[in-house]
Amino acid sequence: MKDCTQGNQPTSRTSLFASVKARRLSTVLCFPILFSILSIPARAQTASATAPPVSASLLAIPPRSWVVDTAARELEALHNKSSFLRYRMHLVNAKGDQVRDVIESRDGSVARLILRDGKPLTEEQDKAERQRLNDMLKDPNAFAKHVKDSESGKKVADQLIRLMPDAMIYTYVPGQPQTGKHPGMTEVVIDYEPNPKFHPPTTTAEALTGLRGRAWIDAKTKETVRMEGTVFRGVNFGWGMLAHIYPGGRLVLEQADAGNGRWIFTHFMERIAVRALMVKTLNIQADIDASEFRPVAAMSYQDAIHQLLNTPLPTH
Repeated sequence: MKDCTQGNQPTSRTSLFASVKARRLSTVLCFPILFSILSIPARAQTASATAPPVSASLLAIPPRSWVVDTAARELEALHNKSSFLRYRMHLVNAKGDQVRDVIESRDGSVARLILRDGKPLTEEQDKAERQRLNDMLKDPNAFAKHVKDSESGKKVADQLIRLMPDAMIYTYVPGQPQTGKHPGMTEVVIDYEPNPKFHPPTTTAEALTGLRGRAWIDAKTKETVRMEGTVFRGVNFGWGMLAHIYPGGRLVLEQADAGNGRWIFTHFMERIAVRALMVKTLNIQADIDASEFRPVAAMSYQDAIHQLLNTPLPTH
């Protein structure tokens, strides 16, 4: 699977949790994908004075119904082909601190490295990045492989999202603590834990048995606003021969409306320990932030690359 530091990155929730985060093992994919719906609190949130109180009528709705509606919204976003964005993605992981200029195209997303470790690229680094993008223009097969990887991740995400309503037991959080980050928005706050009657139909779905969590859902749009999560017990994939996810892992996701009703992630944090193929333990630590969203016209990936190459690099 591609490392998310590679330049050719997908960028919506589709990509972030179905491909951008699929950088170690395909079996690890399920954790970031899952958190595109719900997650667990690592600390309490403080109610915002500007947030409307959660009405009794909202809390009269069965908690599972919110999850059903939210899952439907996530599936729409997962398969979105109606709008396209350009934005910056800031990634900090074991490979360093990198900022990329990202454009979504009709064919998939492309990205150009523009800052490394908080500094402008050197002439040599920029030359290598330009060469990589130009090589992609000359070899459509390389981009096609990237798209295939993304579609594979999207398929896994689709499967897990559809399982979520039945995989967990849902309850309202007492007091409905709001995140306070969206003035005027009412958030419905729901906790969940694994449903003991759920039997994972696939190896990847085993991930759902090791999570319990919390979600903040916009009551109006049914979109997920924030998730915080912990892997509360170890999870084996393929009886542990493919991978083992250790307990104690944490994930945080935040999303927002980037304009015209297009919701997208703005922050993702991952701290997970994975034993791969019974041999090596990987301590995955990554922080990803997305910002400066701008709508763009539908275009081919070639046109997107040309736009990236024709954009002056930041000087600081």
